[in-house]
Amino acid sequence: MRVPAGFLLCLLLLVAPHCTKVGTEEVQPDPKMPCANWMGGAPGYPGHNGLPGRDGKDGKDGQKGEKGEEGVQGPKGDQGEIGLPGREGPRGFPGYPGQKGEGAFVYRSAFSVGLTERAPHPNVPIRFSKIFYNEQSHYDTSTGKFVCSIPGVYYFAYHLTVYLTDVKVSLYKKDKAVIFTYDQFQKNNVDQASGSVLLHLNAGDEVWLQVYGEGDNNGIYADNINDSTFMGFLLYPDLD
Repeated sequence: MRVPAGFLLCLLLLVAPHCTKVGTEEVQPDPKMPCANWMGGAPGYPGHNGLPGRDGKDGKDGQKGEKGEEGVQGPKGDQGEIGLPGREGPRGFPGYPGQKGEGAFVYRSAFSVGLTERAPHPNVPIRFSKIFYNEQSHYDTSTGKFVCSIPGVYYFAYHLTVYLTDVKVSLYKKDKAVIFTYDQFQKNNVDQASGSVLLHLNAGDEVWLQVYGEGDNNGIYADNINDSTFMGFLLYPDLD
């Protein structure tokens, strides 16, 4: 029996897609299988390190922490070198004039006198009548005594020319001898006798020089070229 040609053509068209799908499924290998009609290549080398990335943006400041405990004080450091002097600053304006103060009282008491008589009498105050300085008149030329007007510490000194006989002289304070000086005269010569002392005096105290002993011990001498002097001055007053 003969089949029409048109029928065969239609049958081929229906069967062809099915066969193609089946063939395609059989040809594709499963990649999970060890043998899938292909062979895997050798592992590749590790790649190079990449370039560093860019810095990120600064983050926001966190909250301020609590104050920590004070640490132990360290040792004192060495003194630094003195720096160079700075430049002179501008000159300031003159100040206002101050109030006028009370004048300070200056304590003064001093004298310096010399002998004019050749041989003073013994056992009485020697009267020095040649005045070198006696501005406050605290030395009395009529009595030969210095009278204290300002309480304090005084310095007294005497320098006497000795001639013709020995000299024994003493400095008195309030009828009491304080210091003694003795000079033995050498014939055909002129000697010097001297002494000095610091004394504290109260107001009204008297100080003078006096020859003591017999009359042959009053060889104090003075003329136009030889002097015998007596002096004293206030060193510092009593502030009380």
